[in-house]
Amino acid sequence: MSEIRNLKPECLWRNFDALTKVPRPSGHLEKVQEFLLEFAKNAGVEAFKDKAENIVMRKPATPGMENRKTVILQAHMDMVPQKEKTSTHNFVTDPIQTYIDGDWVKAKGTTLGADDGLGVAAIMAVMEAKDLKHGPIEALITADEETGMDGANNLPAGELEGEILLNLDTEQEGEMIIGSAGGIDITSTLEYKEVESDKEDIAVKITVKGLKGGHSGLEIGERRGNANKMMARIVREAIADDDARLASWHGGNMRNAIPFEAEVVLTLPKENKEDLVSLANDYKETFNDEYKGIENEITVLVEDVDLPEFIVPQEIQDNLVDAIYGVHNGVWRYIPSIPNIVETSSNLAIIDIAEGKAAIKILARSSSESVKDELATSIESCFNMAGMKVEFSGAYGGWDPNTDSELIKVMRKIYKDLFNEEPTVQVVHAGLECSIILSKYPGLDICSFGPTLLSPHTPNERAYWPSAPKFWALLTKTLEEIPVK
Repeated sequence: MSEIRNLKPECLWRNFDALTKVPRPSGHLEKVQEFLLEFAKNAGVEAFKDKAENIVMRKPATPGMENRKTVILQAHMDMVPQKEKTSTHNFVTDPIQTYIDGDWVKAKGTTLGADDGLGVAAIMAVMEAKDLKHGPIEALITADEETGMDGANNLPAGELEGEILLNLDTEQEGEMIIGSAGGIDITSTLEYKEVESDKEDIAVKITVKGLKGGHSGLEIGERRGNANKMMARIVREAIADDDARLASWHGGNMRNAIPFEAEVVLTLPKENKEDLVSLANDYKETFNDEYKGIENEITVLVEDVDLPEFIVPQEIQDNLVDAIYGVHNGVWRYIPSIPNIVETSSNLAIIDIAEGKAAIKILARSSSESVKDELATSIESCFNMAGMKVEFSGAYGGWDPNTDSELIKVMRKIYKDLFNEEPTVQVVHAGLECSIILSKYPGLDICSFGPTLLSPHTPNERAYWPSAPKFWALLTKTLEEIPVK
């Protein structure tokens, strides 16, 4: 039996433990959908899978609470599949291996899936509970949030009846989120005809690794290193000074995760290898100096590899490297009226260049639609100059805060009464499904909250288990004190 089942509240961690045994990476949700439907059947609550692949559950009010407003409990079922380079974990078939490290629940070599597995586990605990007081409850457990918010975007109209939405996908206990940024995916592609490499050259693989990575919304303001942007500095200088040629580039694998590793294969005259190794060592020192206090130990590794038969044509190579070097990454600007909150940012998330095809993916976020458009157009212009085809997709609007929310007033009082402290009420730069659901169901009163998680979207994802009892107490007391219709 997993040791996390001994944590409190037992109902939350028992359900989360069960969920970790069910593979659920984005795009592969069949097993977790079956799991949730079977759970609902055993719990004796109504459940079905809708046309958008979401799981919907309904639980009637407890006696005497029938006159309360219907609450929608919402979380997403998919998780980000990130793992350490040495891990052999298969996210499509293997369970997550959890363990306790002091005050933290972690996974062995992979993402933990507490984002948003703890939200789903809380919904499960509410649905099976026999001792809670609450009005009518609906559960909306959405599909493929991490790869494009597909479940929310395709949510059928008229499916839900609730008047209040409690989104359980926030990663700092004590925060009540009432607004979030919108986003847009920007994909730049190019096909090219490879050319033969010089048979007198040698080939090396350069790897930048050891970065923290992280959530491209929650942690973009921490100025963490982006492995793709670091690699661009090395590659550009190697081309200029060592006659290097680009054969391939692979960095990052999730649109909403800051890339913590990137690798390129370069060819070059054998007499220039020593200078290239020196260049890589110099950049290792430079990166660790530049990111001192932010990153821990950045590594730049040079390894000999077999000479590839084909490489990127020089003009295409130069244009691609210049575009990658020049495109914006990180914070674009902060909210003018709230200087410590990121308003607009971009994440140079994924680069794949090999075998005649180049693809570069960026997620841009902003709580201002006009500034989001400005940033997206800036990125588009940069890659247009490199001759690439640029496409926008997956756009979603921001969630404008409702400062007069009746729900927030109730929850603030509950939090103060329970813990004798004030919660933080704010907006976040991360994208939440609330804005999309609100566009389909105008008039919903919404709050997003959750237990404390750190470094979601990375193998260092961890959940602060002492925050779980407070999260559960706030959730259950809120359900008990939902206003009447």
